[in-house]
Amino acid sequence: MWAVLRRDLRVSLRQRQDLLNPLLFFVMVVSLFPLGVSPEVSFLQQAGAGILWVAALLSTLLSLDHMFRHDFDDGTLEQLVLQPQPLYLLVLAKTVAHWLVTGLPLVLVAPMLGVMVHLDGNSIAILCLTLLIGTPVLSFIGSIGAALTLGLRSGGVLLSLLIIPLYIPVLIFGTGTVNAAVGGAPVGAYLALLGAFLVLAMTLAPFASAAALRISLSNS
Repeated sequence: MWAVLRRDLRVSLRQRQDLLNPLLFFVMVVSLFPLGVSPEVSFLQQAGAGILWVAALLSTLLSLDHMFRHDFDDGTLEQLVLQPQPLYLLVLAKTVAHWLVTGLPLVLVAPMLGVMVHLDGNSIAILCLTLLIGTPVLSFIGSIGAALTLGLRSGGVLLSLLIIPLYIPVLIFGTGTVNAAVGGAPVGAYLALLGAFLVLAMTLAPFASAAALRISLSNS
């Protein structure tokens, strides 16, 4: 598991375009949104959490197609499936590596973008906490769709159609947590639900992804 994690991190650092594209997309979407809708401070404070979360969701979705694609093309994925180690652990390692190179940079950049949409310090802290809990959920859920659409020519479009409905609960509770913090309401329940989503996704999603990988490889 650790060997797969280290390998995926090294490969991602070598392919810097795959590393930078989601981050640049995230920054551009948040930066252009006030220009296209409204630059008013009151509007940005109210909609800022939703803007950042939607941008993070789309940035994660942008990178999902590459989670297993490169290993599938060069035959590495077939060797991983044939390993005596549980495929659950190998998929878990690949998903964690995907989050470290795509989701974690979004969390690190979020404070700067939170200032851009005029969120206060407490709201920015809650926003970063929700992204830290929620973006791994996006990666784990997305790994299922990436495994199911592996080898398809139009896999990116089908991946979006499969995964976006499953992202909606995370989006609702992520933005709801920040909006509650802005309004001075307690956010403990929201964070507990996001934590429950993360535990469920980390526990169940690798099993579904492993089964989907076996199906995709058997049909290729």
